[in-house]
Amino acid sequence: MFRIDRLRALAAVATCGSIARAAETLHLTASGVSQQLAKLDRETGHRLLEPDGRGVRLTHAGRVLANHAHRILADLAEAEADLAGLDQEVLGPLRIGGVGSAVRALLPDVLATLLAEHPHLEPSVADGEAVDLMPRLLDGHFDLLLIESWDNLPTPLPEGLRLRTVVAEDVLVAVPENHPSAGADAIALAELAGTPWASCPPGTAPYDALVQAARAAGTEPKVRYALAEHFTQLSMVQKGLAVALLPEMSCRRGTPGVRFLPSRPALRREIKAAWLVGTPAVRACVTEIETRATAR
Repeated sequence: MFRIDRLRALAAVATCGSIARAAETLHLTASGVSQQLAKLDRETGHRLLEPDGRGVRLTHAGRVLANHAHRILADLAEAEADLAGLDQEVLGPLRIGGVGSAVRALLPDVLATLLAEHPHLEPSVADGEAVDLMPRLLDGHFDLLLIESWDNLPTPLPEGLRLRTVVAEDVLVAVPENHPSAGADAIALAELAGTPWASCPPGTAPYDALVQAARAAGTEPKVRYALAEHFTQLSMVQKGLAVALLPEMSCRRGTPGVRFLPSRPALRREIKAAWLVGTPAVRACVTEIETRATAR
C-alpha cells in the first residue's frame, strides 16, 4: 500500500520538473521530498527518479506511477468536495445531456428521487451523441453528460473533464429466434457476413463500433436499417428483418422472437458521467446515478 503523501510528492515532482520546485509547492524541504521518494522507491521495488544533469527526471516506472498518482489525488479531491457538499442545498438548474439508452435506463428514476429529496432542483434533459453534446458541455450549455465509450472504439475526451464510469456492460448480438446460430452460446461476427443489420445512423459511436468490430472479423456490415432508437432496431430483429448489436441495458430479455448472444470477440461499453464544475446538483446526480447503476 502506497502512502498518499509519497504519491503526492511524486506527482509534484512530475508536475514541477524538479525536487526543489516540488518542495516549494508542497511547503516541504527538498530533503523531505527526497526522503519521501526514497521510501517510495523501496515500497515499489522500482527506481522512480534518475539523474538528469544537475536535476532529476522520472524513469519509465516513475512516469507510470505518477500517472496513477495524479488520478488518485484527483479522485481524493473529488471525494473531499463531495463530502463538503453534503450540507449544501441542492437547487436550481441541472442541465443534463446523454446518449438515449443511458437517459432512458438511468435518468427517470434518478431524477424522480432527486426531486423528491430536493424540490427546488430544476432538471432538464436532452439526448444526443457525444460528438454533438461535448461542445455544449464545454461552452456551459450542459452541466453534466452521460456519454458512451465502446472498448473497441473509445470516445476521445478533452482535457479538464471530471469523469466517472457509472456503467460497464456487455454488448450483445440480437438475432431472430429462427437464425441458424440462435441456439449457440455465442456468435462470431464473421458468421453474420451478408446479414442485414439494424444500427444507429452512420457517424454515431454504435455504428462506428459495429463497423470496426465487423472489419476486425473480416466482414463489412450491411447496415440496411439506420435507426437511432435501440428498441426500434430490436423490432426489426423481432420480425426477422435484421440482426443488431445492442448494449445490455437496451436488451429487453424475454422479447418474443429474439435471442441475445455474446459476440466473439466479446465487446463491452461504458457509460461515463462527465462534467466540468462539480456543483452540489451535479454531485448529487452523479452519486444517485452510481447508486442506481450498481443496483441494476
